[in-house]
Amino acid sequence: MRRVLGSLLTVVISFCLVAGFSPVPTAKAENIKVGAILAVTGGASFLGGPEARTLEMMVEEINANGGVNGNKLELIIKDSGGNPEKAISFAKQLIEEDKVFAIIGPSTSGETMKIKNIAEEAQMILLSCAAAEVIVNPVAKYVFKTPQKDSDAVKKIYGTMKDLGISKIAVLTGNTGFGNAGKGQLENIAPEFGIEILASEVYDKQATDLSAIVAKLMANKDIQAVVNWSIVPAQGILAKNMRQAGWDVPLFQSHGFGNIKYVEAGGAAAEGIIFPAGRLLVAYSLPDDNPQKTLLVKYKVDYETKYPEDKVSTFGGHAYDALTILVAGIEQAGLDKEKVRDAIENLKELPGTAGIFNFSPEDHNGLDINSFEMLTVKDGKFAIYSK
Repeated sequence: MRRVLGSLLTVVISFCLVAGFSPVPTAKAENIKVGAILAVTGGASFLGGPEARTLEMMVEEINANGGVNGNKLELIIKDSGGNPEKAISFAKQLIEEDKVFAIIGPSTSGETMKIKNIAEEAQMILLSCAAAEVIVNPVAKYVFKTPQKDSDAVKKIYGTMKDLGISKIAVLTGNTGFGNAGKGQLENIAPEFGIEILASEVYDKQATDLSAIVAKLMANKDIQAVVNWSIVPAQGILAKNMRQAGWDVPLFQSHGFGNIKYVEAGGAAAEGIIFPAGRLLVAYSLPDDNPQKTLLVKYKVDYETKYPEDKVSTFGGHAYDALTILVAGIEQAGLDKEKVRDAIENLKELPGTAGIFNFSPEDHNGLDINSFEMLTVKDGKFAIYSK
């Protein structure tokens, strides 16, 4: 009987193959198109460059290991140059023409805010690499972001100031979406920490000399420290102008300072700058039982091996986290976009470069204040800050 059944099964399979179909249903693998809008060139290239290189490296590795659930990733990068109008055009192109599964980026807050509604209306998953809290507050169904919250960065800065006995400060911000958002947070949270903002100045993102603003602020002898909130080369320029003028009050920067190239641009003047950032920049200094350490060290080694001319940055890390989150969602939910969106919104305890992500319907950032470490520049390198 077994021999007869075996022969019959062989005949059935042979018939099916000749007829052009398989008797056992199999899932057909397909490419998953992932769009990315990044400032690879231009004034924000310190952000977009590492983000693009990170995504290219990750996609290459993921595909070499069989893809996501057997599906290969197809990465389509659009270089916005940090221009919001280009970001709008590219977002529409990726959605309408390229038919991407999701979009990573943009690199900057201003660009992200310009395309937030476009993504929402198209029901397109958007994983922003920009930091402004307004990107996810209020929550938009399809929009997520990977950098830590502005408000938490401000609280870390003000908490450190309080420990140092600093209560009277000056605030400088670039005229970008990130700068404007930071200015609002700095002003709103100051009373909570007993901080008095004695002066507030906004400068153009293209500024190459801030010495006039420095001279104006120096005239106020009550200012005990300066907070600069920007993502442009002016971060290094301000440090130089302050030290050239002999003004040695502490300089605090935002979490937008997390690229060693900003330190290199500031030279010796960058020494002693204090800022909040994720732990990627001090990965080797973390204890071995830190839940992020293995991931951080691997990313740093992989990136700096593949791109020896570049050092790992928190900005590349934001793209790393965005793709990690998207892949986790697809692994859980398959290729149904709505189910993937739902999966992302409910991801818990997911280690990333910026912290441990815990998303919810009320929180599309998934990070808290514990994702930050206060860092400083010591001997031209990043180090954990200690009083």
